[in-house]
Amino acid sequence: MSGPRILLTNDDGIDAPGLKVLRRIAAELSDDVWVVAPSGNQSGAGHRFTLGRELALEQRAEREFCLPGTPADCVVTGATHLMGDRGPDVVLSGVNHGQNLGDIIHCSGTLAGAREGALHGAIGIALSQGVDYNLQRPVDWSASEIHAAALIRTLIAETNGSDVYYNVNFPHCPGSQVAGIELVPQQRFTQAAFRYYASENAGKFFVTIPETPKPIEPGKDFHTLLETDAITVTPLVLDHTDRTEITRLTGKLNLSS
Repeated sequence: MSGPRILLTNDDGIDAPGLKVLRRIAAELSDDVWVVAPSGNQSGAGHRFTLGRELALEQRAEREFCLPGTPADCVVTGATHLMGDRGPDVVLSGVNHGQNLGDIIHCSGTLAGAREGALHGAIGIALSQGVDYNLQRPVDWSASEIHAAALIRTLIAETNGSDVYYNVNFPHCPGSQVAGIELVPQQRFTQAAFRYYASENAGKFFVTIPETPKPIEPGKDFHTLLETDAITVTPLVLDHTDRTEITRLTGKLNLSS
């Protein structure tokens, strides 16, 4: 087997169980697989880069490295340095412990890894394993383990070379119960999901998501993943321009009062 040149990263860190799952998935796709992941947990890092501070690489094994930075740092380091003159064809980011849905994708290091890969010309795919945070039990990775390789093959085959990257979420049911794949849009919330949350320790607090935002619209990523047993796939674009707004504002903006 040869296959595409694949770069793996994540935001849960080099020793995270989801990255071990992703290694096994990637091994079904190619012999040319590289790993560059953060040394520790970078959840919520978004697309931040470590600027103005030196970084150091640690090599764990052949084609496997970590560094004390963000997923975006890792993709840049792999794509522009470690992999030599030929960068990755595909960047797989994950498999994240927990779903990445709705507006939460803006702060997700998992999504940033895939996005940065796409910015370097690779097919960027973010992969997240859904969990039920109300149940205190080990994560069942079987939906990802069983179905990810086939889905990734299809996305690679069907890509049209545009500025698109993909957000994939696997339901928290056993892999044998997955009810297909749904292409769904991102859920936009009426207001931001993150909140100030008081700690039990005097003078301390958290910035977190205390509850699932409402309303949740049927047919979008949040509702589909949480209310069905389907895998959700959301194509996202690198170009954020609202061209309708450009048209609407043309001729209305000037420097006179």
